Amino acid sequence: MAVTYEPIATTTLGSAASSITFSSIPATYTDLRLVLVIAGSSATANVRVQYNSDTATNYSATYIAGNGTTATSSRRTSATSLTFTDGVATSTTIPSFFTLDIFNYAGSTYKTSLTTSNQDYNGSGSIESNVGLWRSTSAINTILITTLTATTYNAGTIATLYGIKAA
Repeated sequence: MAVTYEPIATTTLGSAASSITFSSIPATYTDLRLVLVIAGSSATANVRVQYNSDTATNYSATYIAGNGTTATSSRRTSATSLTFTDGVATSTTIPSFFTLDIFNYAGSTYKTSLTTSNQDYNGSGSIESNVGLWRSTSAINTILITTLTATTYNAGTIATLYGIKAA
């Protein structure tokens, strides 16, 4: 069985912005993949994701992270978003890379996701993996990407949403 990735939409920031939104997502794919290449930043700002404008406590995630010296893990329950702590580079010259896979996004069950992020600090860095849950049976048709802090994503940040089809 072949799997195909089809780009649904791409956004490249021409100036700094505090959010990126993908809306009117068609329900014609089996899964979604969001790829975010975050242009270097001088301040850490976590990536926060919400679906369908849902700001209720319907999200939870478990994560594991490491930086070559320390490993951490945690479980969050009843959150108002999926939050990823290793989302933005602390280097002004090295971008960070973030992927979010959303499984069965148009189905009638709760939505699960797998997230990875990594940063290279020019010889050191960190990685994080998350398993997320959105406790809703609604099809995902909007994805809002923001930060938890008062920072922004720099100009040059690229976000691409892919639809995945099993052929």
